[in-house]
Amino acid sequence: MLLMLKLLATTLLLNSLLQAGSPNETVKKFIQNSFKNNPNIKSIKVDIEHKIKLEKPKGWQAYVVNLDATLAKDNRKVKQKMTWFSNGEFITQELVDMKTGLSLKDLVAPKFKDEYYNDFNLIYGNKNAKHKVVIFSDPLCPFCRNFVPKAINDMKKKPDTFAVYYYHFPLPSLHPAAVELTKAAIALELKGQRKNIVLDLYKVKIDAKERNVKKILQAFNKTMNSNIKEIDLKSPVVTKHFKDDMIMADSVMVQGTPTMFFDGKIDKTKNKYKEVK
Repeated sequence: MLLMLKLLATTLLLNSLLQAGSPNETVKKFIQNSFKNNPNIKSIKVDIEHKIKLEKPKGWQAYVVNLDATLAKDNRKVKQKMTWFSNGEFITQELVDMKTGLSLKDLVAPKFKDEYYNDFNLIYGNKNAKHKVVIFSDPLCPFCRNFVPKAINDMKKKPDTFAVYYYHFPLPSLHPAAVELTKAAIALELKGQRKNIVLDLYKVKIDAKERNVKKILQAFNKTMNSNIKEIDLKSPVVTKHFKDDMIMADSVMVQGTPTMFFDGKIDKTKNKYKEVK
């Protein structure tokens, strides 16, 4: 559903701002009014979290916006962060430098702050290693299954060079089975019974569209040689860790997988670690 909100918002690219008032209020009202005629959304609240002045183009500001929507179908709450650009007269979600081809969103992407690093999410390396690498991933994302284990295996060989932090970020609309797999992995991690849980998570063979929890756990336990039960997935501590990872992803505006941060900055190439001598 987060993707749905993003797709709906793309229809607003390069529209004139007609409302009067302060720049912040004008942007808020414009975004909020744009969703009024959408039958899928019962209500939506827009808040501006950050406003950043751009060096180029002159007169433009970047707005990091929080969307808090209630869906009409089931009253479900959906939250999402988005980045918008405005010069007070026009508004757009994307600005690209024609000379470099780079999106200006990369210049205003939130940093992974020092206080965000959680010891529980440190899966390999020493936390005082020279470089910190953060990975947000969905274990059933096809690209993740090919890329993430290899990247982790490369970095785990150099524990004093790389501290590897892993944050679960399943995509329920695309891979519903990943949600229960993620919770099962957290439950097993909390039991402290075995190593390489994250790496082995990518070996679990299950249909990404599977919703039957028993089948998902059967596949998970077979791969892990474990005995995680449905009740384990519902424990308060597992729920808390799962939500904490989701909150962290929201804080740094992760919207797809895999997303990587290298020494606090988003790594769009996902190859910064390879450049380390």
